[in-house]
Amino acid sequence: MYWAITVGWAGGPPAGPCAADLPCAAALSTLAQMSPLTDRWAIACGTAFYAAGLLYGCWSVLHRRRHSRVTSYSFMLLGWLLQTYGLYLRGQATHSCPIGNTFELVQFVAWSCTLIYLAVGAAFRTSLLGFFSAGMAVLLGTMSLAIPEWDSGLRIRPFGGDPVVAIHASLGLFSYGVFALLALTSLMFLVQHRNLRQKRSGGAFALLPSIVELDHMNLRLLACGVVLLSIALGIAGHHWHGHPAAVAPAKLVVTGAVWLFYVATLAQRLRQHWVGQRFASVCLALFLAPLLSLGIVSSPHRPPAHPVTTPPVSAP
Repeated sequence: MYWAITVGWAGGPPAGPCAADLPCAAALSTLAQMSPLTDRWAIACGTAFYAAGLLYGCWSVLHRRRHSRVTSYSFMLLGWLLQTYGLYLRGQATHSCPIGNTFELVQFVAWSCTLIYLAVGAAFRTSLLGFFSAGMAVLLGTMSLAIPEWDSGLRIRPFGGDPVVAIHASLGLFSYGVFALLALTSLMFLVQHRNLRQKRSGGAFALLPSIVELDHMNLRLLACGVVLLSIALGIAGHHWHGHPAAVAPAKLVVTGAVWLFYVATLAQRLRQHWVGQRFASVCLALFLAPLLSLGIVSSPHRPPAHPVTTPPVSAP
């Protein structure tokens, strides 16, 4: 599914792997022919399911009911499937990975964060991780849907016919999704740390993992995000060396700065200089860096050779 979303459209029909050749993409193509949903409506419906998961979590916390992992996971899975379908439709429109404007970039980060939760959330054995993940998905989804300027009528094909560049971009944004989940687990750590200092252990606070588990979770997520972003930057550097005019230097500088911040944080954690509350606070605050960098990453370096013009869209 990830391959179909990110790389399947990179080369378009003439060159590169075609999304229709992938089993999951073939299923999405069949669904697209049968479903009346447009791309924005599918994404909006997915955001609505994320919101339902968030409201369910709020209801469980307020009424001090046990948070059902199955129910929370189901809301998130349905929302993610609808979001996947919406992004697939947008990718089919341009025959490229759906990260051609700010709207699609933000949606892709939310999609990646949710995918990571769906893949590893059960292993972490914390039901409230779905609650926090739903909150992040609702925030990013609602914000991108509510700002029409982010989804302009001109959607570029950012990679031309080079699938390697598509892998670079998708891995970079996927690492941003990992950092988003890291921000959530760091917030959970700070909440649990505050509860322990105030000697609160009942109610919803009992559903949170121990601070030791959350600290280990933060370290693993940080290491995973750094590795993914390192691979993405390595591909970008190689491509820039051979085609210096095809890559905007500002994008490499900004993304490299984000990478340096996270690498420095990982080094401080491994040296035991930043641990516990300080480490979680840095990881939470540091997520502002990738969020702010999206504005520069989404800006085109030069007018695309073959832009794809779509009719102006209206918010659902």
